[in-house]
Amino acid sequence: MTIDFKGRVAIVTGAGGGLGREYALELAARGAKVVVNDFGGARDGSGGSATAAEQVVAEIEAKGGTAVPNPASVTDFSAVEAMVADTLSRWGRVDILINNAGVLRDKSFAKMTLDDFRFVLDVHLMGSVNCTKAVWDAMRDAGYGRILMTSSSTGLYGNFGQANYGAAKLGLVGLMKTLALEGAKSNIHVNSIFPVAGTRMTEDVMPEEMLRLLAPKNVVPAALYLVSNVAPTSTILGAGAGGFHAAHVTLTHGIMVPEAERTVETVAARIAEITDRAGETVPTNGAEQGGLVMSRLGELKG
Repeated sequence: MTIDFKGRVAIVTGAGGGLGREYALELAARGAKVVVNDFGGARDGSGGSATAAEQVVAEIEAKGGTAVPNPASVTDFSAVEAMVADTLSRWGRVDILINNAGVLRDKSFAKMTLDDFRFVLDVHLMGSVNCTKAVWDAMRDAGYGRILMTSSSTGLYGNFGQANYGAAKLGLVGLMKTLALEGAKSNIHVNSIFPVAGTRMTEDVMPEEMLRLLAPKNVVPAALYLVSNVAPTSTILGAGAGGFHAAHVTLTHGIMVPEAERTVETVAARIAEITDRAGETVPTNGAEQGGLVMSRLGELKG
C-alpha cells in the first residue's frame, strides 16, 4: 500500500519547526497542498514572526511542492477563521487539520501562576478548538475530513511540573473522543498522537544523543497515517525513535453492591476488586459506563 495525499489540502499549526515542520514537509512530498501555520513565538509563547513559516514554505517549494505561510495565532479565532477562509478561496477545500501548535510554561503547581495555567490551556486546548471549529463545517459539507490532536504522555500519565500542560493534553483526548463520534456520519475522522520527540520544547531537558535518537521525523509515519484516507478514528497513537504504540482509556469490570452495603467502608475493603484490570473493556462512548451498570443490576437480586 502506498499512501499519498494528492489533491488534498492540509493545515498544519505550529509548522515552523520541530514536529509541525516535519509533518508539513512530508505531506507536501506526498502531494498535499499545505498551509504552514506558525505564530513564530518563543517556546513560552512570547514574541511572534512569520519567518519560521516562510522558511518551511521555501523548503517545500524548493522540492517542487505547494505551500503557503500563515502567521495566525491559534488563540485568535478571527485570525484562524481568516486562515481557513483564505485556504478555501485559494484551493477550494480543507481535508486535513493537524493541531500541533504549543507552548510550555513549566513550574510546580505551587509556584505556577493562574495566568501561566490559563495561557497553556488557551494555546493547546482552545487553540485546537478554534482551528477545529473553523474547518468543521467545510469538512462536513465535503463529506471528508481528517483531524489530528496532539496529546502527550503528560496528559495521559502525568509529569512533575506540568499541571497546565497535562490538563490541556488530556482535555484534547476528551475533545477528540467526542468529535470522532459527532464527525462519523460525515466521514470526519479525529485522532490523537502523543509523540516522544526532541524539539525546542525538550531541547534543554534532554542530552544531545537522546535528542538525535528522538528526531521529530520518527513521529511522522504515525501522524500521517492518522490523517490519511485509511485512518481509523478515535485512536490514540504514540510514536518516537522507531517505536509505535497505542493508549486506551479503559473501564474495569468492577463490582455491584447491594444498597445496604453501599458505604465508604465497602469501597475501601473491596478496592482491589474494583480496580482489578482482568476483563477490562475499552468503551466506544461515555454512555457505556451507565450501560454496564444497568446491565448488571440483575446481579443484585437474590
